[in-house]
Order: sequence, then structure tokens, then C-alpha cells
Amino acid sequence: MARAVIADDHPLFRAALKQALVETLSTDIAEAASFPQLLDVLQQQPQLELVLLDLSMPGNKGLSAITSLRSRYPDILVVVVSANEQLSVIRQAMAFGASAYIPKSMPLAELQAAIHHVLAGDTWLPAHLRDAVANNEATPEVDFAQRLELLTPQQYRVLECLADGLLNKQIAYELNVQETTIKQHVSAILRKLEVTNRTQAGIVFKQMLSVPDRHSLVADNQD
Repeated sequence: MARAVIADDHPLFRAALKQALVETLSTDIAEAASFPQLLDVLQQQPQLELVLLDLSMPGNKGLSAITSLRSRYPDILVVVVSANEQLSVIRQAMAFGASAYIPKSMPLAELQAAIHHVLAGDTWLPAHLRDAVANNEATPEVDFAQRLELLTPQQYRVLECLADGLLNKQIAYELNVQETTIKQHVSAILRKLEVTNRTQAGIVFKQMLSVPDRHSLVADNQD
């Protein structure tokens, strides 16, 4: 049975990554080409323990995929494998619960070594980025990540709906619960995130989980 799933929309990259993982894990590897498909695979195969996640795959809204997976499946290890090497993105990904951040430019042999570290319970980053990312303890991303961890999986799903601008009645329909239950969840979310209203909660959530554009590279290089 598969131990890992590769979530990436590029078939050729999935094939290369799958070959490297099969050699490392000696087991079958599941695949997903979109974030909704990844959720389906995880639901159908509860034995999976490792997700290799591309941040820019269809259905994924920036870094929200990491927090969504950590909320729904807290025991699953999430490894980001991305072409985006901006320091700010890597810092956020690790703050939001990724076990490793592997640039797609890394050799497959180093990727295999990273997977060994993660499965052994360690986190992993490229050597040239470790010191820079280690200086993120006091960043807003870390503070917000700690608040997100206070949410239950259902509260996290409600927060996602709030960020999409849905009303309580619409959220209740989406989650198949009573509207009064949604109101209770919203109150708990505002308290745990330390915000004053649902609009602010949605805005902060989107801002903190958005992937900075390439223009921020200049700022990153000055860190």
C-alpha cells in the first residue's frame, strides 16, 4: 500500500519524483493532479503518511493547502516541493506546519535525503537557507500559525468559507449543519484568532496564506 502521495499538476515531474520516492520508500506512490483530487486520495487511503505538495497546483489557494491539510490530517507529514524559492514563502510554509521545503531545482538525491529526515521526525531545509529561515520566530506568520492551531478542523473549514465571503446560511448548507452551529463556530474563531469581526478574520486569513509575488524577491534578498 502507498505511504506517500505526490500532489503536482505536471505529469513529467510527478513521474521523476515518483521514481525517486519508490527507491527511497520501497512502496507504491499515489498521485494527485489537483488539490481537490489530493483530498479525495487522502480520504480513500487513510494509511498515507506523507504528502509532497506543489503550492501552485490547481485548486490550491497559496499556502492555505498546508494549513488545510494540517487541520484535516494532523498526523500526515507535509513536504512542499516547489519552484518558488522566495525566502518569505519558505518561512511561511514552515511556520504553517510543513515538515520540509524542497526547491524543485534540488537534485533528486538530495530530495531523497530530505524525505529520510522527515520520516525520521526531523524538519528539513536546504543548507543555504537554514540560518535565514531560523530567524522567523518573531514574525507575524508564526504568531498567526499558532492561533490557527487552536481551531478545530470544523472551525478551520468555517474560516475558509468566511474568507470566501460566504454568509452563515451558505456555510451551514456547505457543511450540512445548523446555522446556529455556524454562529457558534464564528464566535470561537474570532476569539481564537483575536480579531473583532468575520470580515477581518477572512482578510487576515487570506493575507497570511497568500504567496508573495516575484517582486518581493528584492526584499527577501535583503533579509
